[in-house]
Amino acid sequence: MKTYRIHLIRHGLTGDNLSGVYCGITDTPLCDEGKDQLRQMKEEYTYPQGQFLFSSPLKRCLETAEILYPGIKPITMDSLTEYNFGEFEGKTAEELKEKMPVFERWLRGEAGIKPPFGESNEDFMNRVCSGFVKIVDGIIKTGTEDLVIITHGGVISAILSNFGLPAASASEWMTPPGCGYTVSISHYLWMSGHKFEVIKEIPAVPGEEKQGNYYDGWDYYPNDDDFDISEYLND
Repeated sequence: MKTYRIHLIRHGLTGDNLSGVYCGITDTPLCDEGKDQLRQMKEEYTYPQGQFLFSSPLKRCLETAEILYPGIKPITMDSLTEYNFGEFEGKTAEELKEKMPVFERWLRGEAGIKPPFGESNEDFMNRVCSGFVKIVDGIIKTGTEDLVIITHGGVISAILSNFGLPAASASEWMTPPGCGYTVSISHYLWMSGHKFEVIKEIPAVPGEEKQGNYYDGWDYYPNDDDFDISEYLND
């Protein structure tokens, strides 16, 4: 039975990551430390190859793609963009607890609660998962066996917690900068229940039978009926 692999990789380190502020749709670039770290990881460890490269359109993901996969122009998708934190953007949790009472309600996951001018948790999950379903349906339709996606930590957690086996919460799928997971998709499992298997961590340690992680032990848009991801794959 034919299987398909998608390699989900989080972007490298940014200044906002170091500052501990909420950074979702803010288009912050990689910091120098993040660039150096990615180059070192690429030199010392093994990143998977794919027939196509997809990315969030934000700078930190595009810069990560250029470092890890130089010379390959990624296909960008808005559905792969990080959570829109609205007025939470650029602020720390401590600042938000003091100044915005809605923050703690949002942290508790209350239904319908969202950052002012941002997304609710439900909207974020629907956007990301709707986009991912289109990607998977597209690779099955075109027979694309390997695909790399450079995106954000929140996006990876959302995808794995909704579709991944073994089942785990979004917080349990958090991954550090420059790291991620490879998932294996069988036609039967996907079509019967929209599920896939999480099979290994990224990057791999060369020469080791067990695929390890660089950090050992570790950090909806409306449906478009005319959208067909296979148009991108055949472009």
